[in-house]
Amino acid sequence: MQGSNLIVASLMILALSACSSPGPAGPPGATGNTGNTGNTGATGYTGATGYTGATGNTGNTGNTGNTGATGATGDTGSTGATGDSGKTGNTVVVVPH
Repeated sequence: MQGSNLIVASLMILALSACSSPGPAGPPGATGNTGNTGNTGATGYTGATGYTGATGNTGNTGNTGNTGATGATGDTGSTGATGDSGKTGNTVVVVPH
């Protein structure tokens, strides 16, 4: 009887171990649904206007202009005044020899 108890006990352990062993892995599950898109954020504030820049440096002096055209020839001058009359000459007396 002890021999048959040993066989029964061995069969029971074998049956229990077969029942408690995990089966083969199942197929992978389907991909889940994509989540909803999040809300758009609020628009930011517009920045302040920048300061006006400094005034630029004074420009360089311009080039010298071209020489002007030659002026027109002047009018002919007026005729001069008549000169004074000459002095009367000395009288020469010729004495015959």
